[in-house]
Amino acid sequence: MHIYNTKTKQKEKFVPLEEGKVRIYLCGPTVYDDAHLGHARSALVFDLLRRVLKFDGYDVIFVRNVTDIDDKIINKAKESEKSIDEITSYYLNRFHNELEKLNILPPTIEPKATQNLQNIIEFIQKLIDMDFAYTIDDGVYFDVSKDKRYFSLSHRDSSDEQNIARVEQNSQKRDPKDYALWKFVSDKDIGFDSPFGRGRPGWHIECSAMIKAHLSTNKEYQIDIHCGGSDLIFPHHENEASQSRCESGVELAKYWMHNGFVQINNQKMSKSLGNSFFLKDALDEFFAEPLRYYLLSSHYRSNFNFSHQDLQISKKRLDKLYRLKKRVDSSKRSTPNKEFKKEILDALRDDLNISKALSVIDEMINDANEKLDLDPKNKSLKNELNSNFDLIFNLLGFGGMDQNSYFKMGLESELVKRVEELISQRDKAKIVKDYKRADEIRDELKELGIKIMDTPQGTIWERDE
Repeated sequence: MHIYNTKTKQKEKFVPLEEGKVRIYLCGPTVYDDAHLGHARSALVFDLLRRVLKFDGYDVIFVRNVTDIDDKIINKAKESEKSIDEITSYYLNRFHNELEKLNILPPTIEPKATQNLQNIIEFIQKLIDMDFAYTIDDGVYFDVSKDKRYFSLSHRDSSDEQNIARVEQNSQKRDPKDYALWKFVSDKDIGFDSPFGRGRPGWHIECSAMIKAHLSTNKEYQIDIHCGGSDLIFPHHENEASQSRCESGVELAKYWMHNGFVQINNQKMSKSLGNSFFLKDALDEFFAEPLRYYLLSSHYRSNFNFSHQDLQISKKRLDKLYRLKKRVDSSKRSTPNKEFKKEILDALRDDLNISKALSVIDEMINDANEKLDLDPKNKSLKNELNSNFDLIFNLLGFGGMDQNSYFKMGLESELVKRVEELISQRDKAKIVKDYKRADEIRDELKELGIKIMDTPQGTIWERDE
């Protein structure tokens, strides 16, 4: 497998630190609000990475952290008059449920910042003891000047003023780029005791401490792959890499992978611009299976432009897979087509080339339909196609729904009940050769937005889009 390494700015052959095992860390959510499409996109593309590595036989240890103590969380708790735990538990549960709907595999380990306070405190204390960190009136700060390889990940110009724009300013700091490892708070504020004073951890230190506690090796790199959105490269990941390098003497990650921004109608999605699209709303409006397919449909490093029109076009492409499943209509399996399997794996092993992988699936669908047109009862072909469907589901995480259920997504239970009743009435009308009534019922179903198909196995139906 080859993946693009942000640090070296080139595609590299993936060679794990330990044979047969891969350690991956993905920056997770700060749980003070509902997840948005940016969270979903990042979770999806690295779920794809994990699936490909697992398919290739690796034992994948996948860690995704949770930031459950933060100024935004505290402010949310004060505004809502709820406890920190109530806020974080509520939004974390929603996050889990939404990712489960998208068929995203749960992490092997999901450490929380509040459960790792001792690890964080010990990490900071070691940086102080090694003179990489210092204390001033409002907290403990990391001394960026002590790391000569700072900016080696983001490749920024050290003299660029933008490099300090996202760092809190304090005249006591040794360097404007220095950032807080621990923020002091008063006895009245929410905080935790530590040898250097009562306070709360800074955001950047959490990930370094949790990687060391839950994932780190004793090799030249602590982990194989560090993942996240491209907006985290600086300052978050740069700071992680720096403080971990200084504390341990080795680099944090061998490979750094970053997914592109999510844009809404060609504008970067952000709360400040008021164009954030919550994942819960997208799931309600578009449903999980088409949404997963759509959010995976462009290469992970490219910026993703979300639009309703593009999603509808994407769904029609996914529909073709499920229409083929309808034609197969069998539960028997053999093995996937060798050429199909090779082509789709070659695409995904090439830095997750999803565009190529989806085109391979499109070609398989077209070829299968042509063969079924010539021989609709070809059992060996149908068994092979079912195995192809399984391969797609295991690798890409879509295509596993029941084909009939797929085309009924979004229909209210009362409507489903009404449709079933009308179809039953139509079947009875046909038995007594009341074809006029049967046609009337067909027209009534059409007015309800339902399309029916008569098959040897009986009448099947779906939404008419």
